[in-house]
Amino acid sequence: MPDNATLHTDEVKDGYLIDFISGKMVKDTPEEREAVQVFSEILVKDYGYPKEHIQTRPQWRVKVRPSDKKKEYPIDIAVFDNSNKHEDDISIIIECKKKNRKDGRSQLEDYLRFSKARMGVWFNGEQRLFLVKTEKAGKVLFEEIPNIPRYGQRLEDVGQFTRKDLKPATNLKVVFKTIRNYLAANAVGATRDEIFAQQLINLIFCKIYDERFTKSGDIVTFRAGIDEEDTKVKERVVKLFEKVKTQYSDVIEVADSITLDANSLTYVVGELQNYCLVDSERDAVAEAFEIFIGPSLKGPQGQFFTPRNVVKMIVDMIDPSPTDKIIDPACGSGGFLVEALRYVWNKVEAQGTELGWPEHEIFSEKQKVAIRNFRGIDKDSFLSKVAKAYMAILGDGRGGVFCENSLETRENWSSATRGEINFGGFDVVLTNPPFGKKLAIDSEDILSRYDLGHVWKMNDSGEFEKAGRQEKQPPQILFIERCLDLLRTGGKMGIVLLESTFGMPKYRYVVDYLTKRAKINAIVAMPEDLFQPHTHAKTCVVICEKVDEVPTEPYPIFMSEVEWCGHDSRGNPTYRVNADGKRVLLDDTVNVAAIYHDGRRKRK
Repeated sequence: MPDNATLHTDEVKDGYLIDFISGKMVKDTPEEREAVQVFSEILVKDYGYPKEHIQTRPQWRVKVRPSDKKKEYPIDIAVFDNSNKHEDDISIIIECKKKNRKDGRSQLEDYLRFSKARMGVWFNGEQRLFLVKTEKAGKVLFEEIPNIPRYGQRLEDVGQFTRKDLKPATNLKVVFKTIRNYLAANAVGATRDEIFAQQLINLIFCKIYDERFTKSGDIVTFRAGIDEEDTKVKERVVKLFEKVKTQYSDVIEVADSITLDANSLTYVVGELQNYCLVDSERDAVAEAFEIFIGPSLKGPQGQFFTPRNVVKMIVDMIDPSPTDKIIDPACGSGGFLVEALRYVWNKVEAQGTELGWPEHEIFSEKQKVAIRNFRGIDKDSFLSKVAKAYMAILGDGRGGVFCENSLETRENWSSATRGEINFGGFDVVLTNPPFGKKLAIDSEDILSRYDLGHVWKMNDSGEFEKAGRQEKQPPQILFIERCLDLLRTGGKMGIVLLESTFGMPKYRYVVDYLTKRAKINAIVAMPEDLFQPHTHAKTCVVICEKVDEVPTEPYPIFMSEVEWCGHDSRGNPTYRVNADGKRVLLDDTVNVAAIYHDGRRKRK
C-alpha cells in the first residue's frame, strides 16, 4: 500500500487496513501504514518479488538468542527464495520500527545475527538502510550496501544494471524523502535544504542524461556496486556531470559542481539507480524540489506545484497538436510544459508510425517540436533554471524557457525573451499562476498597463466600466489578462484559478472581462485537498477559447466537480478496496477529459 494510503471500504473495520501481502485485516497504526505497507508494495512493484515469496501476516519470527526455541522476535516483512517459506530459504529481513537510524540498525543486526537471512532492510517511513551479513573468522559482520537485489538477481548484481533493466518508481516521494533525511543527518559540509536541492537536481539531471544516452543493453554509468569504493562512485558521477554540462552548456553553468561527500553521493545513487526517472509517472524534478525545499520556502511565493494528474487532465482537455505553439507564463519547474511535450510527442510518434517514418526521423521531428513550439517564463531564477534544464534533457526545448516577470511590460524583458515571445503568437496557454493571501501586485507601473489592474464599477446600464486604478491586485487576476494577450484569436487556454474568482461578488468584473474576451468551454471544480498539505485554497480549472467578438447567443459550458484528486489533506494517496478486493486509487481527474470531449462530439 502506498505512502500513508487511505482505505475506503465497507468491509474494513474502522481503525484497520488490508495488508498488501497477505490480504488480512491489520490494525491501522502509523508504523503499519507509513512503513510496512509502503515497503511491501515497493518490494513487489519496484523489486519484482512475488507476493508468494513474502510473509507479513502472520509475522515470521526469529530467535533472540541461539537457545531461543520460541523465536521471540516478530519480523515485519520476511522475503524468501521460494514460496515454501522455509527457515533455510529466508533471504531478506525488513524491519519497520519507528526508531532512529542508529537504533534501527542495531535492532536489524540482532534479527540478522540469529537468522539464516543474509540481507536486511530498516525502513521507518522516512529513512532506510540496507545491510549485508558476512561471517569471517567466527565473527558475524555487517556492512551497509547501496541497495538490495531485485528478484532474480544476485547480491553481486546490485549496481550492474543495463539501461533496459531500469523501471519506473512506484512512489518517488518515498525515495526522495529518505534521501533528504539521510543527507540532513549525514552529509558533510552541507546543512541547508536549498543546497541539498541543488545537489539532488544536479544528480537527477545526471541520471536522466544517463538514461537517454545509454544503449538498451549497456550498463548504466549512474550506479553504485556492492564492493565499490565511494570515491570511485563519485569519480564516475562527476565525469558524467561534466558530460551533462558540455551537452547543455547554455543551461547548466560551468561553475556548477557535484559537492556532496563521496559517502552521501553513493547513498543517493544507490537509492535512485534501480529506477527510470524518464518513464516515471510524476515529474521527478518537481517531486524532489517539493521534498527538499518544503512549503516554508515556496508557500510565500505561491509556488504550489500542480499535481501531475491535474496537469495531465488539463492537457488532455486542451488536446494540443504537434503544430501548436504552447506557453506557460508561470512555468515553475516545467510541469505543464513537460506533460504537454509528452502529449504532442505521442501524436508525432503515432503519425510517424502510420506514415512509416524511420525511428531517427520520428526522433528528429520530436526535437523540432520541442525547440520550435514550447515556451515558458518564470520569475524565480532557480525554478526557471530547473525547467530549462529539465526541458533540455527531455526534449531539447531549453531555448524556450526564460527567467522574467511575465506581468512586466515586454519592453522590460530581455531581447532574447522578446524575440521568442510575442503577444497573440500562441495557440495554447497552460498555466497555474501564483496565488496566496499575502501575494499582491502594487506596482503602479504594472497595474496601470492592465485593464484588470483597474477598479471596475457597474453603470446604470448594468455594464462594467473603469473607475480608477487598483491599489493592489492578486497576480492571478492579472495573469488572466496576460494569458489572453499571449493567445491568438481562436487559441485555447487551460488555467488553474481560485474558485473565489467565480463566486465572490467583488470579482464579478473579472468574470465579465473574461467572458468578453473568451468563450468558456469548461469549468472543473477541484477539491480542497488538491494543494494540500501546503494550502487549503479551493481552486477550479477553466478551459476557454479566445474570441474577437462576444457570443450573442447562449452556449453550453461543461461543468464538473472533482470529488477525489488522488490524495487526502495530508498529501497521502487515497485508496479504496473494490468488490474484487483490489485497491483502487480514488482519482476522478482521469475521467474528466474523456467525458468533456465526448460531450463536445455529441453536440457537433
